[in-house]
This record gives sequence, C-alpha cells and structure tokens, in this order.
Amino acid sequence: MPGSSPGMTTGQAVWRLDISIPAPAVTAFEAALAELGGAVVTDAPDAAGTEAEVGLQVYLDAEPERPRLTALLAGAALLAGVRVPKARVERLPDIDWVTESHKALPAIQAGPFYVHGAHVSAPAPAGGIPILIEAGPAFGTGRHESTLGCLLALAGLAEIHQPARAPAWAPACAPAWALDMGCGSGLLAIAIAKLWACPVRAVDNDPQAVRAAAGNAVANGVGGLVSARQGEGYDAAAFGAEASFDLIAANILAGPLEAMAPDLKRHLAPGGVAVLSGLLEDQAGAVIAAHAPLSLARRIPLGGWVTLVLEA
Repeated sequence: MPGSSPGMTTGQAVWRLDISIPAPAVTAFEAALAELGGAVVTDAPDAAGTEAEVGLQVYLDAEPERPRLTALLAGAALLAGVRVPKARVERLPDIDWVTESHKALPAIQAGPFYVHGAHVSAPAPAGGIPILIEAGPAFGTGRHESTLGCLLALAGLAEIHQPARAPAWAPACAPAWALDMGCGSGLLAIAIAKLWACPVRAVDNDPQAVRAAAGNAVANGVGGLVSARQGEGYDAAAFGAEASFDLIAANILAGPLEAMAPDLKRHLAPGGVAVLSGLLEDQAGAVIAAHAPLSLARRIPLGGWVTLVLEA
C-alpha cells in the first residue's frame, strides 16, 4: 500500500529503494519497509497474479542504514517464505516528490466508499461515502486487494450490494459495538462508523498506527465514534476481558488470524459477524477451520487474495 513520510517536503534530498518480490509477499515487505518511515509504493498490485513479480519502491528523506535495511528485508523474506531480494538504493533529483507521488494516488471506489487523499478535488459520486485517508506509514489506504475486499464485505453487510445475504441486524439494527483489529490507518473502523454510526474500537500494536487511526477518525468526522487503542491482539487492557462485539474486522495475515481465532470467537457476540482478510486464496481453508464453528457466509476473491465473512 502506498504511504508517505510526513517529514518529506519539497527541496529535500530524496532517496529511493527498489526491490522486486513475488506478489504474495507484498504485504510482508510493505509492513517491514514501512518502518523506515518513508513512502511505500507498490507497482499495480491488483494487476499481478500470484506468480508475478511486483516492483516495490520506498521513498526516503535520508539514505537508509544498510544493517537495518538488511535486517528488515531478511525478516520480511522469512515471514513470506521467499528469498531475500536484492535492493537498489539511489539518490533522486530534487523535485516536488509530494506532488509527484500524489499523481499516482487517485481516489478509489469500493462499493459505496470513495477513498481519497486531500489532493483529490473531485467530490464523491452521488450517494457515495467519502473517506479521507492520507497515504502514510500506517497500513490501509484502500489500494490493496485485502482492504478492498473488506470494504466490499462491509458494504454487503449493510445491504448495499447483497441485500438477500445480509445478517438480520443490517441495516435496520446496526451493530451496537464493532472492533477493527489491527486497525492500521483506521480505514475499516471509519467505514464501519460511517455505515452504521456505531461505536468502534480500533486496536493496533503499533503506536504510530494508533495515532494515525485516531487522527483519521477525527478528519472524517467520526472521532466521537472511533476510539483507537494500542494493544497486542485481544489484550484485555485494550477493551476489557468481557467485551463482546457484534462486528469484528481483522485485515492482518493468515498466521495471526489463525492464532487469534480463539480470542475472536470469545469476543464475538452471538449472531455476530467477522470480516477477515490479509490471506491468500490457498490459506482460506485453514483460517476458516481455525474459526469453527463460525460459518462461512461469503468469500470475496481479488487478485489472489480473499476476504472471508463468517457468522456466529
């Protein structure tokens, strides 16, 4: 997912890191390289098949330290199960890279949602739900298939796209309380709050993501509904050991989803719905099995990735 560094301004020296990685490894490398604090840009992730090589660039306002870069690449490769890619680092000419990067970040339409940055002047289509998300270090600008799948799943639950399949509580009886687990930028929490005007707890273990989610919620007019907290998974300190949610969204990775399945089932209210993403199609079976006896209501495949909608 593309990101940007708040400290990168016109006239500063800009460095670019280039790597080429298998498409299924994109999420792991994006998350790892975001720690460098720059703008992470992935080449056409929605056009690449699972066997394709994808170019990934990171724009930085300082040359990255080689030992740290080597460690981040090795860690991401280990997590994704791929070889460590060769990295090329070069200093770029002094031009307005903020303006240039914005040209590559048009608004995104996902069902009724119109996700855009402040540089986009075109208004949302009639009846659309605008969400302002500036590209930043926190995961979640709506450009990855896993995020798009979650937005489409939420739209379906609100009877915007799939009226016959929506649970009984949508939209006449909105969820009383929702959770965005691993919230990143807070995009899904904001989408939920805008759809149902219900309180949403947004949890992430990265303090930078928590700050981004809180700020984005305020910028979108739902600061009173979205509460962002730092915590490790379903940490009781983040929302209370007995908390019960009607809707849980978790766009992370297959491994953590499986590991956290017992906690999700414990915190999902009877009749509740879970929207899970960040997994490849061939990982869906294991994730579904880990969440038994929740039943599969819908699966949304996009570019080799899949989003699952499970019902209690």
